[in-house]
Amino acid sequence: MAGDSTYEYFGGIEGGATHSKMVLFRSDGKVMAWTEGPSTNQWLVGQEECLKRVSQMVQEAKKIAGLDEDKPIKALGLAMSGADQKEAQQQIIDGMKSKYSQVSQNVAVSSDTNGSIATATATGGIVLIAGTGSNCQLVNPDGSTYRCGGWGHLIGDEGSAYWISQRAMKAYFDHEDNLHPLKCDVTFVRDTMLKYFKIEERNGLLHYLYTKFDKSFIAGLCKELAAGATEKKDELCQQLFRDAGQILARHVLALEPKIDQKLLEQGLSVVCVGSVWKSWDLMKQGFMKEIESRDHRIRHLSLCELKQSAAVGAAGIGATSVGSTLPLDYAANASFDLHFHP
Repeated sequence: MAGDSTYEYFGGIEGGATHSKMVLFRSDGKVMAWTEGPSTNQWLVGQEECLKRVSQMVQEAKKIAGLDEDKPIKALGLAMSGADQKEAQQQIIDGMKSKYSQVSQNVAVSSDTNGSIATATATGGIVLIAGTGSNCQLVNPDGSTYRCGGWGHLIGDEGSAYWISQRAMKAYFDHEDNLHPLKCDVTFVRDTMLKYFKIEERNGLLHYLYTKFDKSFIAGLCKELAAGATEKKDELCQQLFRDAGQILARHVLALEPKIDQKLLEQGLSVVCVGSVWKSWDLMKQGFMKEIESRDHRIRHLSLCELKQSAAVGAAGIGATSVGSTLPLDYAANASFDLHFHP
């Protein structure tokens, strides 16, 4: 079954480390199909398997949309986890052209952060990730990108769930050692830590920090600390989240010198990605205090949360790469919950 020949078709894939999602658009902006698949991070599954999975998702979308599976779509945008480097991006493009030419006439590859920005706005902005780890990336209107953070838990990840959890544990250890005694009560943090890790005393934590290290599992403690800050009004937990808001704001300000004047004039959009943002009420004071206390060029800033998959922005990137423009509904793709003038 062939699609309407009066239209062109554009695909977008948000390729994550655990799962992937694809959308197929018609050139008038109508969504023709959604499909899902497993991880497409080439560093985790290998490039050959990555390309195979991308192909399967696109072909399934064509089938759902009633398109000829042997006829390539106009363009495919891939916003991929682990695709930050130009060389890696080109390898994916070359691989799709040589092995899966029936998928798409053109392929554009960018990082997953670029896909998030392109979903929320047509002109660029900042993606501020605070999940298990953290990262901050600026995308200017001319396509130039700059980053702050994203260096992993040993030398980065400030403001992330792992960072908050690790700081809570260290604060307790330092207090017990009388190295940095705290004036506030550490009982809640201690009891929560022991319960979460199912240990009887703090020495048991060393097994999870060194012998059986699991970053995601340690980061999971953050959810319990957030509950303590919200429900128990625990002073130490509240301070940890204020500190997280402060350091996340510093990521934005670190990129300020690189922000294009056009973005500053229209108002800077910051796309907030990751589970830590669910605790925005706890971080807000620290975030805004840092923004308002520093000298910078930002005069209007909006924080927004994606309501759609970054696959949507990836499709827009794919269309732009061949000189086309998809009429995306940006108002429906993201919710701008906070506007303020520093």
